[in-house]
Amino acid sequence: MGIDKELLEILACPKCKGTLQLTKGEDGLVCPNCKLLYEIRDGIPVMLTDEAVLLGDDLKPKN
Repeated sequence: MGIDKELLEILACPKCKGTLQLTKGEDGLVCPNCKLLYEIRDGIPVMLTDEAVLLGDDLKPKN
């Protein structure tokens, strides 16, 4: 399940306050500045930096 487009417009990265981008699968929000991925669970974005996934320079999850 994705996220409401109006909600996406008002959300910001909790770490840097930057703009978020919806993933292609619409299952997460990416902050390109912090390289963090925030999951979307049941249509609700989990905007906790402690639960965010760190991404590499290619904006894919690091192993």
